[in-house]
Amino acid sequence: MRLAFMGSPDFSVPALRALVEAGHEVAAVYCQPPRPAGRGQRETPCPVHRAALEMGIEVRTPARVRRDAAEHEAFRALNLDAAVVAAYGLILPLPMLESPRHGCLNIHASLLPRWRGAAPIQAAILHGDAESGVTIMRMEEGLDTGPMLLREAVALPPRAATPWLHDTLSEMGARLILRALETLPEAVQQPEEGVTYAAKLTKADGALDWREPAESLDRRVRAMNPWPGAFFLHGGEVFRVLEAEPAPGDAAPGTILPGAALTVACGTGALRLLRLQRAGRSAMSAEALLRGFDFGPCLDTPC
Repeated sequence: MRLAFMGSPDFSVPALRALVEAGHEVAAVYCQPPRPAGRGQRETPCPVHRAALEMGIEVRTPARVRRDAAEHEAFRALNLDAAVVAAYGLILPLPMLESPRHGCLNIHASLLPRWRGAAPIQAAILHGDAESGVTIMRMEEGLDTGPMLLREAVALPPRAATPWLHDTLSEMGARLILRALETLPEAVQQPEEGVTYAAKLTKADGALDWREPAESLDRRVRAMNPWPGAFFLHGGEVFRVLEAEPAPGDAAPGTILPGAALTVACGTGALRLLRLQRAGRSAMSAEALLRGFDFGPCLDTPC
């Protein structure tokens, strides 16, 4: 098929590679424009942009497409059989959605209608879901409301974290989109029950509130890895929590429990902090941190 591919982050790269390796003609790749990154704040292309250049595919990076008639016409002129969309980052208007003969097919990292929206992978872990998966859907103007072509689930291990689920669903999506394009299965409308939304993450989503149950905070640490990262404030300093686990304990939230490990009492139970990172410093084990830093009897919260 003659396709356009629309995606930006690492999650989308396996699907692009799979389409090319399967012999599909990718006429153009659309992705987010280069952004300042790193210490020098150099303009840096996104992962999909870099992958497309390596494969010799034309890359288009419009800053916006919703009301740009010239972009709509340029997209229509590609004469596409379908467009494959995977975490593109821009909302496609109706003229673009209707241009390809078989529509725009989205690789969505959830079992729709659960976790429509921008952060379905993190939401599944944060809320303790038993399973996640990928849905291939035909896009329409609503937010992830389009009819479904294919769906595949994966069980979440008890200690699943975002990096594992991200990579698992990325490879699953690449495999499913090939099957969808090969078989063009009949689309099925999403059920009206069970709709949930996963809003775009902000840095504030990583904040740890010791008044919450330890199990909830443990899930937050695993869900927010690597971005925005779980963290707490102490003495005006930010401490990132890279790894933690629930532990027994009963004290006022924020109390540091006695013992060699750095274990913090929560609303119920306690959270043992295993690896941390201070601002501007390297990550280290809690044991190594405690050799040179004294948190006192409790963290910066009433205790």
